[in-house]
Amino acid sequence: MEVKPIKTDADYRAALQDIETLMTARPDSPEGEKLDVLATLVEAYERKHYPLELPDPVAAIKFEMEQKGLTAKDLEPMIGRRNRVYEVLNRKRSLTLKMIWRLHEQLGIPAESLIKQTPRPHNRA
Repeated sequence: MEVKPIKTDADYRAALQDIETLMTARPDSPEGEKLDVLATLVEAYERKHYPLELPDPVAAIKFEMEQKGLTAKDLEPMIGRRNRVYEVLNRKRSLTLKMIWRLHEQLGIPAESLIKQTPRPHNRA
């Protein structure tokens, strides 16, 4: 098994091609082991060179609402009264730790997204 570090974009593309040819390899075979190593190297390269930006809390909540067909009323058990839900969704109120925990537990929103700093609207004078 000849595997080398992924240092360039060309190395990355070559590793992806190798992975494609090894996708049907048995797990305990030499090809399967090579697939595991290449996948780990590609994952590390992608994490370094193509980091995924987590959505801010409001975007994450709105995405889950859309995906699950939820309304503001459905968020009341996690956030509080409807006016508080709208304050959060309109970025006028930050999430509390209890809200974050409930949204994570009940909707499966990644905690990393829920604790991210929310952009605040600029005050117009």
